[in-house]
Amino acid sequence: MNTERGYEKPSDGELKKMLTKRQYDVTQKKGTEPAFRNEYWDNEREGIYVDVVSGEALFSSEDKFRSGSGWPSFSKPLEPENIVKQRESGLDKRIEVRSKHAGSHLGHLFEDGPPPTGKRYCMNSAALRFIPKEELEEKGYPEYLHLFEEDR
Repeated sequence: MNTERGYEKPSDGELKKMLTKRQYDVTQKKGTEPAFRNEYWDNEREGIYVDVVSGEALFSSEDKFRSGSGWPSFSKPLEPENIVKQRESGLDKRIEVRSKHAGSHLGHLFEDGPPPTGKRYCMNSAALRFIPKEELEEKGYPEYLHLFEEDR
């Protein structure tokens, strides 16, 4: 959930209990999961993707596309204010993407995405939790139901 919903990042000890080893490694230690062997790379269901740590809304299936990279890729964030971008040091100087409220490492931003944005937010499934459109209301995200209405 976001700060308006009373979000507080759990302690490191709580994170180790609530997350799998891979989720912890990805979100807290900047790890990367294997391409094509992760939960959401080929998910085509309608819904939103939230931070596995905080629940803050990050991406929509409406902006998801098949990039061929083996990771879930999005052309833009659902809630740009929940995304923090920072240039990494090192040889390739990639742009790291983190969640704002939890500080979770999510993945990287590349400039080789589809029009109209030209962006590819290449995310780790382990950093995300998928909320199907039919569960948005019960999981506390009713404000996103309009994204999936047929006559919008």
